[in-house]
Amino acid sequence: MSEDFRIEEDSLGEMQVPAEAYWGAQTQRAVQNFPISGITFGRRFIRALGVVKKSAARANADLELVPEDKAEAIIAAADEVIAGEHDEHFPVDVFQTGSGTSSNMNANEVIANRATEIYGGDMGTREIHPNDHVNFGQSSNDVIPTAMHIASLEAVENDVIPALTKLADALAAKEQAFDGVVKTGRTHLQDATPVRLGQEFGGYRTQIEKGIRRVSATREHLSELALGGTAVGTGLNTHPQFPAKAAEYISAETGLGFREADNHFEAQAAHDAMSEAHGALRTVAGSLNKIANDLRLLASGPRNGLGEIDQPENQPGSSIMPGKINPVVAEAVNQVHKQVVGNDAAVAAGAAEGQIDLNLYKPVLAHNFLQSAQLIANSSDVFAERFVAKLEADEEHCERQVEQSMALATALNPTIGYDKASKVAKKALAEGKTVREVVVAEGYLSEEEADEVLDPAKMTEPGILGDD
Repeated sequence: MSEDFRIEEDSLGEMQVPAEAYWGAQTQRAVQNFPISGITFGRRFIRALGVVKKSAARANADLELVPEDKAEAIIAAADEVIAGEHDEHFPVDVFQTGSGTSSNMNANEVIANRATEIYGGDMGTREIHPNDHVNFGQSSNDVIPTAMHIASLEAVENDVIPALTKLADALAAKEQAFDGVVKTGRTHLQDATPVRLGQEFGGYRTQIEKGIRRVSATREHLSELALGGTAVGTGLNTHPQFPAKAAEYISAETGLGFREADNHFEAQAAHDAMSEAHGALRTVAGSLNKIANDLRLLASGPRNGLGEIDQPENQPGSSIMPGKINPVVAEAVNQVHKQVVGNDAAVAAGAAEGQIDLNLYKPVLAHNFLQSAQLIANSSDVFAERFVAKLEADEEHCERQVEQSMALATALNPTIGYDKASKVAKKALAEGKTVREVVVAEGYLSEEEADEVLDPAKMTEPGILGDD
């Protein structure tokens, strides 16, 4: 054996493990068995595994099931995992055994070897054992769904909701700034009655605020932890007080309110909570997509499009067309939506595939959920800061467009009737005149009456114009 390797053992025999690696034989087998995607779990999930192992060690020490000194070494090693000091020692591919056993054992081995060093021993000696100490009272079948919920809820609380709040605030600022800008409304992409640009941004703000509430509502079920169910949900080989104690420590570590699952069989055999929560993320991604699309349309041009808002010049838009500026940040948001929709299909399908006492899609559920959460959080943050906050309204252009709109004829309905209003609109379009010019020329209204009835600003509020 090269001096670059050491020998570790598991129930299947000896394995060569890189000398400096904290992982052991089972992790090494997984590295060899699953060279599938090159995608490994990221920071959020690795941190969650550390939180589970630290909290389990504390609970087991309290219950006198793991010696205090060994539990303290496990806790110290887990703290390093939580802090991100050993992320490079988690090499297992996301596409692995469906229970996530390989990732659970990866965590057990890394923490056991590092804890053994802290304890005064050498890596590979198992003075602190990955199964007998680090994994005591646990199974991959309850550890991995517990880590899934911890990582997912932390991502929601610490990443997604703050980013969406930032975006909602940016939209609210533009809602206020653009409140006096009257523009042409559009339905079916055709001219409709006037609106204020601020009203449209108020719609966007409300979409995001409701999205925050939708995502926040997933806390109830994500806060349930499978830990304590062990292999099939019965809790075999763990202390009856272990799940509640561990949940208390997990709550203290994360600052979030976790609790033992209502039913351990449901928590391990089905992952409806993940499907529900990702559905909320997908809905938010759809809101972001709608807003990004609208803003790209409103900023289209700058001379031969709608041109109602001026977009920021974030970067040159073309390698061949000088001076071209594209809505690149909004386009990135659009692309995020498509990825999240794809992830949602994977999460929905995987969550529905529980078989008897175990769902075997845990790793892919965790990976897709956490990727969606990260994409939504990052794109919302960038969208708010580098696009929405820098938008400006072209008030003069909006005013000119409103005056030319055929949809102004809608306000004539209560005064001259739908049929006459239709004739006015058609004649205005055919002759290249404004609705105001035609309705006065036809003698339906005086100039003073036309000014009263065809006031675009007044059309942006409920009521019947010209009705005394």
